[in-house]
Amino acid sequence: MAEVMFQRLANTHGVSNHYRITSAATSDEEAGNPPHPGALQTLQKHQLDASQHRSHPLTASEAAAADCIITMDHSNLAEVQRLLPPAERAKVHLCMDVVPGKAGNSIADPWYTHKFETTYQMLNEALPLWLERLEQKRQEASPHE
Repeated sequence: MAEVMFQRLANTHGVSNHYRITSAATSDEEAGNPPHPGALQTLQKHQLDASQHRSHPLTASEAAAADCIITMDHSNLAEVQRLLPPAERAKVHLCMDVVPGKAGNSIADPWYTHKFETTYQMLNEALPLWLERLEQKRQEASPHE
């Protein structure tokens, strides 16, 4: 859900060409599978389509190549950090860390909770703030753009 939501945000703000937005799992259990039907229904309700997405496990090389990795919960955060050398672990964050008063909060996996709309709303609250933060960093790094 987060990938297509963040891609739409980047497109809407005209900055998608500055980012490679992708999602990956911390296990290979669902590798090759499409999103849960509940996620697809929720996204469709919000005019988003993730029907072509397929799950793949995050690799150490993908993690190393990323500038920023946003995770949904503490378990995912720990799994991703294990893929990275200690010096690179600061680029891994919980999604809700940018939301005032909600730092440290997890977004429960709706595969287990079946609360897909709740997940959508939490992402909808956090992802615009992530884009704002990433854009600020990008503009500081390239002030002439």
